[in-house]
Amino acid sequence: MKPLFLFFFCLFSSACLSQQVEEFRNVKNYYNHHRVLLNHEFKKKFEAENNVLFKNAIKSDFLLFMKKMDSIENVALIGALLKVKNLEDLSRLKNKAATAEKLPDILPATEQSADYPGGINALRQEVADLFYTDGVYAEAKTVKANVAFIVEKDGTISHVQAQGDNFTFNRQAEIALYSVAEKFSPAVFKGNTVRYRFRLPLTMTFD
Repeated sequence: MKPLFLFFFCLFSSACLSQQVEEFRNVKNYYNHHRVLLNHEFKKKFEAENNVLFKNAIKSDFLLFMKKMDSIENVALIGALLKVKNLEDLSRLKNKAATAEKLPDILPATEQSADYPGGINALRQEVADLFYTDGVYAEAKTVKANVAFIVEKDGTISHVQAQGDNFTFNRQAEIALYSVAEKFSPAVFKGNTVRYRFRLPLTMTFD
């Protein structure tokens, strides 16, 4: 069944700690490199073959290899997600005492909110493109999650948390948000950049 996505964005404030994450980009770069190599090898084999039936077999093998590559990459991304969440949890515990003595740096109102390059629609489209639908296992026709994340002072994303009834959908939503390519323009309050929190209700409907 083909999944359809509906995204609705709103903003809210909350206090959290963060750090910049490169785990997901490194995983994606690694597997994209291997996709390029596979594509090159299959293309050479395909162009060298004159038999139409054999050409079709080569094409089928290529699609199968790419599908397996997607699945293997998703396993690696889940591993990256666990590592990042562990590091964020450790950072939160390590700095808990220090942050209790000062005002939270995530504010409910700012002079300038955080913004993604191209706007909210560009972010919405990128999340949809990055979402690995084959990693979602659901009996229900529609699955939902509320996804919250922090935009750091340097524009990176951290502390992505998806809450919903379907565990696999939650994990894929978190991976997609952590994997977006561009940085945000950070929020500004009294002339200073501040941490800013987004809330993203996310729905996937299967035809």
